[in-house]
Amino acid sequence: MDVFWGVIQVAGGLAFFLFGMNILSSGLEKASGGLMERVLAKMSGNIFVSVLFGALVTAAVQSSTATTVIVVGLCNAGLLKLRGAVGIIMGANIGTTITAQILRLAKIDTSSNSNFFISLLTPVNFSAVLALAGILIIMTAKKNKQKYKGEIFLGIAILFTGMINMQTAVAPLADWDGFKKIFNALENPILGVVTGAIVTVLTQSSAATVGILQAISGAGTGAITFASAFPIIMGTNIGTCSTPLVSSINSSKNAKRAAMLHFYFNLLGTVIFLIAIYLIQYTIGWSFWSKEFTTGDIANFHTIFNVVATLIFIPFAGLLEKLVCFTVRDKPGDEEDDKLSKEDLLDERFLLQPDVALARASEGVVQMGIYAQKNFAAVRTLFDNFDLKEAEKINEREQSIDRLEDRIGQYLIKLTGQSLNEQENRMTTTLLHLISEFERIGDYTINVMETAQTLYENEDRFSDRAMHELEVLCDAISEIIRLAIESAQTLDIKVLTSVEPLEEVVDRLVEELKAVHIERSKKGECNIETGVHFLDILTNVERISDHCSNIAVYLIALIDNRDNLKKHEYLDRLHKNGPEDYLRKIEEYSAKYSLA
Repeated sequence: MDVFWGVIQVAGGLAFFLFGMNILSSGLEKASGGLMERVLAKMSGNIFVSVLFGALVTAAVQSSTATTVIVVGLCNAGLLKLRGAVGIIMGANIGTTITAQILRLAKIDTSSNSNFFISLLTPVNFSAVLALAGILIIMTAKKNKQKYKGEIFLGIAILFTGMINMQTAVAPLADWDGFKKIFNALENPILGVVTGAIVTVLTQSSAATVGILQAISGAGTGAITFASAFPIIMGTNIGTCSTPLVSSINSSKNAKRAAMLHFYFNLLGTVIFLIAIYLIQYTIGWSFWSKEFTTGDIANFHTIFNVVATLIFIPFAGLLEKLVCFTVRDKPGDEEDDKLSKEDLLDERFLLQPDVALARASEGVVQMGIYAQKNFAAVRTLFDNFDLKEAEKINEREQSIDRLEDRIGQYLIKLTGQSLNEQENRMTTTLLHLISEFERIGDYTINVMETAQTLYENEDRFSDRAMHELEVLCDAISEIIRLAIESAQTLDIKVLTSVEPLEEVVDRLVEELKAVHIERSKKGECNIETGVHFLDILTNVERISDHCSNIAVYLIALIDNRDNLKKHEYLDRLHKNGPEDYLRKIEEYSAKYSLA
């Protein structure tokens, strides 16, 4: 029964350990503000620079798995070339060893030293101070950036608490005969590697597996020797490949290659080290083979292995790249794989970093606008010369708009499940509004196309005067769509404040055209059926203009940090704060789009 509860206590300590790592990693990622993805995405083919930044980024977020998964996501989105991924993945393996070096502090001996600062570094005191500081920051901080610092402190405190609990729980197990037998069995290289890999897959962290080894070693059981620890550490490097491999399923060719690159690098490095270590052991012999492996020894070996493996493979980075390209081969039609649509940017791996996910979603929203813009430009040519092939292209782009609306909407809903700060929440809400607005612009454009098709099928057409009037109106609509897209791209207040004056001019144009059309109808210059189609077009383009105006209002509300901004409130603000500028723009647009 004592053994049973000892195992339960070890598992509880492990739970604290993993939870602490999760909080620490999350806090570091949020505090970085998307720096990790931005830095990694800019990595060039310089292998040494890539290795350095891969190591630094991984050390910062305390997870080689997180770095590698992001690399797979960047490759999937076409934002990172495979050559750049080689060095980053190598560096990630070095960066992840920092965790073990931090955990070796758990064995600092202060029994003969009364120095305050040395005593502070002991895990019990250090974790207590960090936990107190972390919770105070979280409870008192008003800004999210400050709260993230509290999460980091609290994560480290929980991490060390879990480590201490594991060490405390493991110590009594040293008297259990089966305990040392288990680790004696793990001296078998195959069994040790498999065990290390399985534990890493279950914990989703090679650092956690190494931390467990350090906890057992730090408990003074004497069960951890080099012979038993070495193959387990080797196995962790293979086990950590599982998450990137799984995340690459259903991804692009380059994403699969990035995941395989990580696997081959770790597998080949493990095989080379296993052969070298056991070859020397069975010929010359290692003097420390059966000696106890301390927490510091484990941390040092973990670091040395990954640094040496990287140094070995750097000269062969090109061959490693060719190997993964040979494994994941090009197939007929793969040339399209590199022509990624904006839907491919909505990779769920980016959901771990909200600001990056929002940037990707914003690009998708802008693409919806571009599709709508292209459709309107094509539709306005159909009044005089209807082309069935062009109509088919318009319908295809409309389907792309609908797919993007659905995909971006689902993506943003999933993003709301992450820990978002106030500004990220506003941005998410704004983008949800914008996808609806751009989708409606697309729908009204299709309505105009269907009217043009009806005219074509009825062998009817507008008069030359009516065509001229529609040309002027369509020029204004083309410009307001352009302004709406530019607004979503840049959030430039000058562009945003240009939308509403043009929308006002469009409304005046539509009213004027309706009045002119009624006069033509009274004089018998336009038949009733053709007149109905003319009015339908006016109604639809006016609504397109309204949705462009809505887009500007939503974006202005975002800039002003306002949860909602009604259109009439926005107009009141324009008249109060800049009437001369507002009226001047109306005059400019009125002159530009005059029917005279």
